[in-house]
Amino acid sequence: MRGETRADKRRKSVDAGDCVKTLKWMAVVAVMLMMAAAAWAEEGNDQYPNGAENWYAGAVPPGHFFVNYFGFYNGKLKDGSGSNAMFGGTTPTAFATFNAFRAVDMTHVKVFGAHYGLHTIVPVVYQSVNLGGSASKTGIGDIDVDPFVLAWDHPQWHAVAAFDTFLPTGYYDKNDARVSIGTNHYGFEPLLAVSWLPKSGWEASGKLMYDFATTNQATNYHSGQVIHGDYAAGKHFGSWVAGGTGYFLKQTTNDTSAGLVAPAAPGLWDAGRKGQVVAIGPSLAWTSKQHIIFMTDWQHETEVRNRFGGDKVWFKMIIPVDGLFSRVM
Repeated sequence: MRGETRADKRRKSVDAGDCVKTLKWMAVVAVMLMMAAAAWAEEGNDQYPNGAENWYAGAVPPGHFFVNYFGFYNGKLKDGSGSNAMFGGTTPTAFATFNAFRAVDMTHVKVFGAHYGLHTIVPVVYQSVNLGGSASKTGIGDIDVDPFVLAWDHPQWHAVAAFDTFLPTGYYDKNDARVSIGTNHYGFEPLLAVSWLPKSGWEASGKLMYDFATTNQATNYHSGQVIHGDYAAGKHFGSWVAGGTGYFLKQTTNDTSAGLVAPAAPGLWDAGRKGQVVAIGPSLAWTSKQHIIFMTDWQHETEVRNRFGGDKVWFKMIIPVDGLFSRVM
């Protein structure tokens, strides 16, 4: 994510009062977010929206930023061999429309040579699932918070290290997975994002994550650990950048139920329900004179196992809002 030019990012002052201002600002933003519609859909037992970060993924300069994600997802359930799963003679399907507000604050305080910051995301989603009949639900999903983000900035490369926590705030019905927007468990996600932005105008960006989940106390079900990542590669032409973006996901440990490997569901998924997916597609981004960035992506999923697979379309906007929130404070 980036909301300024390289020249704008070279700030030298360190304000000891930034931490206090940050906490006040985040309190204001939290109230606004709780009143807003923000969101994404889950394609498996995911809490992170795969493919959300691509261009400038590791470039997070000091300042306040508002990020909006909007899009659509449409997919069919795939079994352990990658074929369309069957239930009651039909293939289960999922459709979602999502929009998400994200608040980011990167201060001038330095920790290990990096700028310190924090962010939060409040999700809300419309989800429609056909699995032995169709059902839909609209509501808040699992909220993502991170009070400790570190961002390093160098002339040609940038990096971010963080540890996101997902809260079980989404609607959940243990008797009907079709209307369960939330996962009913906590999630913990250490991450590292890097962007290489040489003077030649090429860019390569990536974000690598590893997920751990707590047990769903309503069902005694424990989701397996997952390694996943977002990526982007392309060329800058003035205010434009074009190329390809996507993501991958591989579940590394089995799902368990009551301490035992989750049993297979014939025609739907394998024992342990280890999911995987690879997605790629074209992307285009444009930066305005006010450093507002607009991005659009189409990501097609392939090599899908034990989860929904299909197509995702994103419309993303990054706005630097320092002036707006300095007046609020």
